[in-house]
Amino acid sequence: MAIAHRRIGTGPVRVIVLHDWFGSCANWGSVLDYLDPEGFSYAFLDYRGYGGRRDVPGRYDLAEIADDVLELADQLGWDTFSLLGLSMGGKAMQQVLIRAPERIEKLVGAAPVPASPYELDDAGRTLFYGAPQDPGKRRTIIDLVTGHRVSRHWLSRMVAHSVADSRPEALAGYLAGWQPVDLSAAVKGSTVPVLVLVGEHDLALTADVMRATWQVWYPNCRVTTLPGAGHYLPHESPVAFATEVEAFLRT
Repeated sequence: MAIAHRRIGTGPVRVIVLHDWFGSCANWGSVLDYLDPEGFSYAFLDYRGYGGRRDVPGRYDLAEIADDVLELADQLGWDTFSLLGLSMGGKAMQQVLIRAPERIEKLVGAAPVPASPYELDDAGRTLFYGAPQDPGKRRTIIDLVTGHRVSRHWLSRMVAHSVADSRPEALAGYLAGWQPVDLSAAVKGSTVPVLVLVGEHDLALTADVMRATWQVWYPNCRVTTLPGAGHYLPHESPVAFATEVEAFLRT
């Protein structure tokens, strides 16, 4: 069965795009208006249980995302391609790299979850593991990672999208995969070129965290901080985000 996805562009640089835990391929903000459709071909994937694939059954884990990414690439006729992952999508793209390193040209992580387990204290565990069933907890998390500085209306829109475009059981399943799993030994020393973009106001996945994880495991990794953004860089700094991503992928 063909994997439904969203396409932007018909250019020679091929990129499969992986969304965050609360998002979908439709929730990338206005950055979609600033991507270069002549230089790039972007394929935005919905995970099973999200968006256009909300009703597709699955295990809801990182290995399944990797399976679907590679199947989508085959469907598109892309022998090699780059990956762009936001937050949880950053960990998912590393699972793809482990599965098929010969097919991956470059990695771009936007506030990407590192390969190591994402540590949670008791309060954090209650907050995150309660979020699939509690929109209020989703709002608290989004507000936290954007530095307690975004508008109430934007927060409400992000939560409403998350509730409408994802299944609670999918959120719960993926969390149980990306939060505790440790992929660091499998990716350590990979020479794939990596760009990690961090929002200056992200209170969770900071530049220091990225330098202590991504830059330790990937010798060809650059960490860049985008001003005026928190965790949701494509929403908060769309022009700067598109510019950084495409400059890196073109070289």
